[in-house]
Amino acid sequence: MAGGRVLITGASGLLGGVLLHGLRGHPLRGLDVQPSSQNDVVVDMRRIDDAVAAFAGIDTVIDLAATSSANASWQDVLQNNLPATRNALEAARLTQVRRVILASSNHVCGLVERDEPYASVLAGRYADLDPSSLTTVKAGDPVRPDGPYGVGKALGEAAARFYAEEYGISVLCLRIGSVTGDDRPTGPRHFSTFLSHRDLVSLVSCGLAAPDTLRFGIYFGVSANRWRIWDLASARRDLGYEPVDDAENWR
Repeated sequence: MAGGRVLITGASGLLGGVLLHGLRGHPLRGLDVQPSSQNDVVVDMRRIDDAVAAFAGIDTVIDLAATSSANASWQDVLQNNLPATRNALEAARLTQVRRVILASSNHVCGLVERDEPYASVLAGRYADLDPSSLTTVKAGDPVRPDGPYGVGKALGEAAARFYAEEYGISVLCLRIGSVTGDDRPTGPRHFSTFLSHRDLVSLVSCGLAAPDTLRFGIYFGVSANRWRIWDLASARRDLGYEPVDDAENWR
């Protein structure tokens, strides 16, 4: 189980700020390409030598470093996201990091949102629908990325599995839902996809505490929303994750 130093890459972003605050009981370091009050180390994760130096002596890496917009272009994904993810995994291998918690995305399976009944749920059209009867999307279902950003995250998950199986690094991929700065839903889709700050911290805490025998896994990061379309069974089974917030509380 985790007990050593934890490094958060991409620490200056929204998720990084939430986790730096919520995980204060751990010995944390923040890393980002730009200096800020939220990071201790300024490193461009596209530079493998710098990443290796930053990872030295680290037990667990929470890897958030990437262009975070779901509308990221191919250029952004190819020049920023993929090199940063590959370097995080490679630096973890070279420095014998115990575990990498990799921020993936719900956009890895985003095209399911065009299918019914999901399209209606995410648009807030609930007539004749029963949330208890929805078939939830499983982490093991075929990937269906909805753009270059989602494709990049899917490739990151594949690379994570390779590093886990080939090199024995524990890598947990979290398909993060909709986290907002105001910590509340801001549109119809969020009543399904919302992930509260509290539940985000809980999910990552569960990843930090998971036994070393858990070598690889892909898990949806979402709150206990009444209209949730993503499955949480594997996160509950493997990580002990139990979200407590429901987007309906802000309806």
